[in-house]
Amino acid sequence: MASDTGDIQASSDAIQLTVNDGIARVTLNRPERRNALTLALWRRLGDTFDALSAGPEVRAIVLTGSANSFCAGADISEFGEVRANVEQARAYEDAYEGCCNRIAASPKPTIAAINGYCMGGGCNVAMSCDFRFAVPDAKFAIPAAKLSIVYGIAGTRRLLSLVGLANAKRILYSAETFDAERALRIGFLDEITDDALAAALAFAQRLNACAPLTISGAKTILDALASGNGALRDGVVERLLDEAAQSDDFREGRAAFAEKRAPAFRGK
Repeated sequence: MASDTGDIQASSDAIQLTVNDGIARVTLNRPERRNALTLALWRRLGDTFDALSAGPEVRAIVLTGSANSFCAGADISEFGEVRANVEQARAYEDAYEGCCNRIAASPKPTIAAINGYCMGGGCNVAMSCDFRFAVPDAKFAIPAAKLSIVYGIAGTRRLLSLVGLANAKRILYSAETFDAERALRIGFLDEITDDALAAALAFAQRLNACAPLTISGAKTILDALASGNGALRDGVVERLLDEAAQSDDFREGRAAFAEKRAPAFRGK
């Protein structure tokens, strides 16, 4: 994927993408549906993150929404066609959870810029990112209990990891809406700011100055430790350490330190 200075996809597209100075910006663009995602769009969003994760020119990914919404989760209006029975429900969950898992699995730092409503599956999308910045009037809810849907294990694990057991139970049992201040207080958010997108892009730019191999290695280890899923077996850590130790970036970091200048890391 080549870098670009403008939208790679048309401005009317449901998922817009720009890549500037190593920072990819992904914008969900269905304002008439508060950026709710269809089955096809869950799959496409996952594909987008896979492509960005594989692109060496991308150093960080910022995900946001158009208008006054981040993501209202699933587009319930299509459930009668795509989630009408057990088989369809399982296929839908595979696509939805698969999308969130692909976001979470990106080796690049990922930042959710929450500019408004963040509901249901939109919360899972946000939680799949490494960091969450939100505007003061952002609203959050996981209304699964109002639809008789059981929130999936991966999303529930992310929620539990961020907010703790009591808060996770309250959010899932009650389906109540909570504001940005409460989201920050319980650990769902990292920062409240008047311009979430600008803050996210500025933070991504700061991360660009750091070594990509350090970030991806730390992300792999931290996520595995947090999930307790045994992902650090079979020499994973040793491979990460060896890759960094023999990298051009390690040599560049040493040289920059000795020469008292900023390092120019390339991720290899």
